[in-house]
Amino acid sequence: MADRAHVTSVEALDSFRSSLLVYLSKARPVLDEVSTDVQRTRNWLEVERRSFWEMQVKRRTEKLREAEQTLFGARLSNLREATDAEVAAVRRAKAAVEEAENKLRRIKLWCRDFDNRVEPLAKQLDQLRNLYTIEMPKAANHLSLIMAALADYAGLSPTAGLGVSSTAPEAGDAGASPAEGAAG
Repeated sequence: MADRAHVTSVEALDSFRSSLLVYLSKARPVLDEVSTDVQRTRNWLEVERRSFWEMQVKRRTEKLREAEQTLFGARLSNLREATDAEVAAVRRAKAAVEEAENKLRRIKLWCRDFDNRVEPLAKQLDQLRNLYTIEMPKAANHLSLIMAALADYAGLSPTAGLGVSSTAPEAGDAGASPAEGAAG
């Protein structure tokens, strides 16, 4: 059994740690952006779209009333018949009102269901953000401590010669491989 470990590359740990830190620096803003997009979507749905379609229902209902009054006035008048254009205008106005009411109903449904559908995903996103913001930096710090301990154990300075093994073969073991040195 070997008395010493054969540390051959603390540089690999350092490279991994550096890559991890670069990845975290790129991933955290993306997670923040996704959270912002979720909030923006909720606001767009609950405020902008809802008020837009409520206003459309009012406007289209007013146009329907005007078209119906025109048609009613034409029918009451003994001077002329209601034209096909007036009847078509009422039909189009009714269809427009129905469309706006349907869209408003869907918006209200989405507003009601948004949290139920999005909240489980948002919780996962928060957990991932917590991992990237708190746990992964702790892991990178722990890697630094491990690298320092390994460098100290191998007899290397933590800043120089990280890829060099500190366990050179003994004078009598000049030709021995690491496995033979460990066995003897």
